[in-house]
Amino acid sequence: MKILVSGASGLVGTHLIPTLLAKGNQIYKLVRHAPDGNDEIEWDTENGSIDEEKLEDFDAVIHLAGDNVASENWSEEKKRKIRDSRVSGTRILVDALKRRINPPKHFISASAIGFYGNHDSEILNEESAAGKGFLPEVCQEWEREASKAENFGARIVLLRIGVVLSKDGGALAKMLTPFKFGVGGTVGSGKQYLSWIALDDLIKIINFALENTDLRGAINAVAPNAVTNEEFTRTLGKSLNRPTILPIPEFAVKLLFGEMGETLLLEGARVYPQKLLDAKFTFDYANLEPALKHVLK
Repeated sequence: MKILVSGASGLVGTHLIPTLLAKGNQIYKLVRHAPDGNDEIEWDTENGSIDEEKLEDFDAVIHLAGDNVASENWSEEKKRKIRDSRVSGTRILVDALKRRINPPKHFISASAIGFYGNHDSEILNEESAAGKGFLPEVCQEWEREASKAENFGARIVLLRIGVVLSKDGGALAKMLTPFKFGVGGTVGSGKQYLSWIALDDLIKIINFALENTDLRGAINAVAPNAVTNEEFTRTLGKSLNRPTILPIPEFAVKLLFGEMGETLLLEGARVYPQKLLDAKFTFDYANLEPALKHVLK
């Protein structure tokens, strides 16, 4: 297949592309700089431009691009970047593709479990309602723009991705330093749920979504066994053979990290991958402890 990938230089993209190439696919990357080779296509989400002429005859698009939500506190400017990189970026890409003579037949777009907002212990599947607040609203807009690829006949898959476990980047990589020094601990009450996915399983899910044409719509890209923050903390400490006795109180999170910390650290959702399991997808890392042992090996 001839496949276009956005977000190719990110954590997921850099691990995904080798698996796609190994299966004999022809891969092109959307980049925000002057192309370094024939396999790169330039786009600029800030200025709304994209090299449309090079978007012809793709079989599939895997759209992973989006500004890092946890790189800094959420100023109004940061929130604009988070929204525009996802919503405006997706709109630019879909609008360009629909003007092609031969648009892609498959459009797989990242989304996030932030769609569901903050919940207690309620188990959430793909039919659960959207939450309220900044991230749920961004995710809803993001998915709406991606779903417009149906207008040119594409099969749409919206991957609501959980916290990706990898020592190479993302949330876990940021946690490792304090935990290794023995200063990790539960955050807030510790009762908020964390829905996670091992990076290897996420790559496997994307390939599964690409190859299984019956799969469409929203898909929860999470492991089937979400854990509370308290359980995650205890398991990570055990995996690193470090104590986890220094909790971070709620007021400290709000003081240090503002809205970003409150949303990403104090809130949670117990998300379940119902559609993946119904489609007979098998997780290599369905439980947290073996997933962490694999990631941290």
